[in-house]
Amino acid sequence: MDLTGPLADRDRWQARHCSIDKAMGVVGTRSAMLILREAFYGATRFDEFARRVGITDAVASARLRELTDAGIFVKVPYREPGSRARNEYQLTEMGRDLLPVVLGLMQWGNRYLQDDGGPLRLNSVDDGTPVTVEIRSADGQRLGSDDIAVSVAPHVMRSNDRD
Repeated sequence: MDLTGPLADRDRWQARHCSIDKAMGVVGTRSAMLILREAFYGATRFDEFARRVGITDAVASARLRELTDAGIFVKVPYREPGSRARNEYQLTEMGRDLLPVVLGLMQWGNRYLQDDGGPLRLNSVDDGTPVTVEIRSADGQRLGSDDIAVSVAPHVMRSNDRD
């Protein structure tokens, strides 16, 4: 990865509002990531999340509240006949946009942490071909870390100059 401009001298430049730090503050716990996994697998109800992730009701409640407060889930009321009203947790656009992150972690884990390549495979619904998570340029070219330059956004440079 090419670190150009102010990034080349990391001791003189501070990332005051790092997006990675902010994202990890929202989804950086094991239980949050596994709740997201289950949401992508189709879970929407509290008991499904707690049971499938293998966490206590208290932990499931805390994580779902945090993820809902962050805008990743929205609560949608439902009522089964003869039962009290409850909420389902449905992914918002913000939540659905985490799909490449969750699948990227799965792909990495399958490759490096599983002797047999992992328990699940991802395939296209249309033709059954394998699905992978990759980094691509806007024109569709596949990129590796050596093909990416990191630079500071112009609005951040202006902010750092004022300090």
